[in-house]
Amino acid sequence: MKKITLLFASIAIFNSYAQQRPKLVVGVVVDQMKMEYLYRYADDFSANGFRKLMGEGYVFHNTQYNYMPTYTGPGHASIYTGTIPAVHGIVGNTWFDKSIAKDKYCTDDASVSILGKGKVEEGKMSPVNLETSTVTDELRLATNFKGKVIGVSVKDRGSILPAGHFANWAFWLSDSGNFISSTFYGKELPKWVDDFNAKKNYETYLSKDWTLLKSESVYNESLADDNDYEGLLFGSKKPVFPYDLKSMYAKYGAKVIKRTPYGNDFIADFAKETIINEGLGADEVTDFLTLSFSSTDYIGHLTGPRSREVQDTYLRLDETIAHFLEFLDKKVGKGNYLLFLTSDHAAAENQQFLKDSKYPIEPVDYSLFVNKLRDFSKANFGADFVLDYSNYNLFFDKKKIKESNLDLDILKNKFKEYVMSFSHIKRVYSEEEILSANSTDFYLNAVFRGYDPKQNGDLVLLEKAGYSAHEGKGTSHGTPFNYDTHVPLLFYGWNIKKGESFDRKVITQIAPTIAQKIRIDFPNGTEAEVLTEVLETK
Repeated sequence: MKKITLLFASIAIFNSYAQQRPKLVVGVVVDQMKMEYLYRYADDFSANGFRKLMGEGYVFHNTQYNYMPTYTGPGHASIYTGTIPAVHGIVGNTWFDKSIAKDKYCTDDASVSILGKGKVEEGKMSPVNLETSTVTDELRLATNFKGKVIGVSVKDRGSILPAGHFANWAFWLSDSGNFISSTFYGKELPKWVDDFNAKKNYETYLSKDWTLLKSESVYNESLADDNDYEGLLFGSKKPVFPYDLKSMYAKYGAKVIKRTPYGNDFIADFAKETIINEGLGADEVTDFLTLSFSSTDYIGHLTGPRSREVQDTYLRLDETIAHFLEFLDKKVGKGNYLLFLTSDHAAAENQQFLKDSKYPIEPVDYSLFVNKLRDFSKANFGADFVLDYSNYNLFFDKKKIKESNLDLDILKNKFKEYVMSFSHIKRVYSEEEILSANSTDFYLNAVFRGYDPKQNGDLVLLEKAGYSAHEGKGTSHGTPFNYDTHVPLLFYGWNIKKGESFDRKVITQIAPTIAQKIRIDFPNGTEAEVLTEVLETK
């Protein structure tokens, strides 16, 4: 009798642990979102979008990226692996591959082929370059591959890297307007994806103008509609509302939707169909949907963080999120899903805007800067030994230097002295200095965390605060400064208590926290630092 009682007790305990997972985890990444947007636009948001997540969930107000460079590929990889580029290997969106002396894209994979209708090169993508596991990988392992993992994004890297190595599917949006994938995931697209693509629902969005969602008086947090800091959307004569999307579509095709807020709506539409047709959250085995909204990044790059276009995009995204939460409540069940929302990086102010506002800055012509580096090499060493400059990394042609009987250390030191003479440069770090980084230099440590000696350069340049590797209109990102590193982090739903924290947290704490929360193994590259605030149940 005692044995039977113990057996039932053991079964009960096992079942209680098995049930301590939600039916569905939803990871939302909003590309290029500054935490400050949640404050700046707060009065203009609806009650059921960002406000709902913040009011009913847990808010981390001071979440930071702890490495450089702050780009989309490394950001998505770091969120889901719980580790830094120096470990997971995604050191940029594209980086110079020293072994072949060519650029390498973060999800390039020549061994696979496109699934769906689009350009051939759009589908030659997989997570092959990601060198550690993701929290989504660990869920697949923990459920003996019964729990489904699917990634959805406009960008290939925004769906592939979060979904990990063992994903059932990753889908991204081709310039053709079709959602595509690659043969890494299967032999052919699911029928429901073909059916969705056949409807060409993007035409519904592109048949209307992009106008302001709300009255013009609401946009007093932004600059005037027509200003000197914004780029032009698909041949527009001025960066002003309304935008004639129908004409743009006729001339440039379906890719126009990516650079409008309707790209976010289209992604949300597809994500809902993914949940329905793939049965995500439909049983007791936990599934994981990774969802990345990329149109915010395209629009931010083009028009900058002070534009009405960016504000309108976030007001519209707020409504999109509200509708998506309502859908999850009905389809998966309120309390049955765990959702987190963050960003892959933030964004800098436009440099000309800063200068015009009397900030001490001189916008940089980066093409001219690289030419000066090459001229310096010729004048001082007799030849151009600059192999490449990208992602703040300066690569030297070591083979050519050796053949010329030059001392690499002498060359590097002379280059360091020269680069330091430029007014926009704050520090120059050599590979040796980076690999022996210590805790006393905050920014050197940020460089160290983003540095892989097999893939990065001989010198890494740190610009002064306020600068970004960007010229002209709009903005960019990539630095270790707060304007690029400070992003939102919101947890909502299953076993998340209401609350907030102002303590400094880092992006690499998200994946191990999710792993601990749903009781699975940590991703294999993480240091396993967790956010204890959301591990406490209600």
